[in-house]
Amino acid sequence: MSPKDCNSPRFAYSAAGLASVLLLGACASSRPEPAPEIAFTKLPPFGEGSSGILLDVQGSARGAQPGQRVVLYARSGIWWVQPLAVAPFTPVQSDLTWKSKTHPGTAYAALLVGEGYHPRPTTEALPQKGGAVLASAVAEAPALARPPGKTLMFGGYEWQVRETPGIAGGTNNRYDPDNVWTDARGSLHLRIAGGAGHWTSAAVSLRRSLGYGSYRFALRNVSQLEPSAVFTMSALNDDGPGGEMDIEISQWGETNIKDAQFVIQPYFVPANSWRFRSPAGPATFLLRWAPGRASFLAYRGTAPRAGSALAGEHVFTSSVPAPGGDSIHMNLYVFGNTGEPLKHGAEVIVDQFEYLP
Repeated sequence: MSPKDCNSPRFAYSAAGLASVLLLGACASSRPEPAPEIAFTKLPPFGEGSSGILLDVQGSARGAQPGQRVVLYARSGIWWVQPLAVAPFTPVQSDLTWKSKTHPGTAYAALLVGEGYHPRPTTEALPQKGGAVLASAVAEAPALARPPGKTLMFGGYEWQVRETPGIAGGTNNRYDPDNVWTDARGSLHLRIAGGAGHWTSAAVSLRRSLGYGSYRFALRNVSQLEPSAVFTMSALNDDGPGGEMDIEISQWGETNIKDAQFVIQPYFVPANSWRFRSPAGPATFLLRWAPGRASFLAYRGTAPRAGSALAGEHVFTSSVPAPGGDSIHMNLYVFGNTGEPLKHGAEVIVDQFEYLP
């Protein structure tokens, strides 16, 4: 093309058109990608938290990129990562859908997160969008659908009364909130009521995590429980395997074994349990929990003091969990995997609960 051609109107028009195309291309390439979105497409029923129940949950993650994953939470007092603390991530499929399992809760949450994100097993408040949290969705139970959620005060703390069925000791148990109450003296009562084939159990859990420290339970007589009745006082993480320490009063349906044991889960490790006989009459049980050490004690009488008779003592220094999502549970239930079925029900009275950091 000659200099003369460059000055022609045709050239000017072509140059202007080329500039427009380049400008449009630059605008298109700089246009931001749409923000990712996460949503539920199938919600499980809302309900009280239960370690023995897993429900289906599904959703979509529009705009998700390779390597991004979903973190699920269910609320039971606080938010618990789902389905387990040791399995906190749900993959996004190639069609940008996801599906998983969750324990029941009064609300559910889903987060779309980037690589390198590590969720806490429990949290009082959900992480906010930003940084590695790319999108979030929360589903709250409608007001009319929320369970009444019976709670009571005992020992200066608020306790959640169990209302949903669950598996305890490998046995399905139904729980009735009417089986739990406090009396005029402030003592806590738990009972097994009903009849053969129709027993209902009782359980409460502390609505906050206390962590390391000393836990004291002062009880009335628990040495007269039938062989198939079980009463446990546990520091328990509901959201994953392990992470559990127990004081258990039961003969597990057998009549020729001692009726009490201190346990660090998993119980089937021989060094993780120690059996003894529960003291008759009023008794005090203690758990002293420190890093790498769990000391269990049982005394005759309502408090350990000078002259109190020690009925059992054992110290564990292996498999001792660290705090994280734990809470105190008390559970009175029926152990049904036995040829010695329960005949008369049961009642346990806890006069005092005390925590000292």
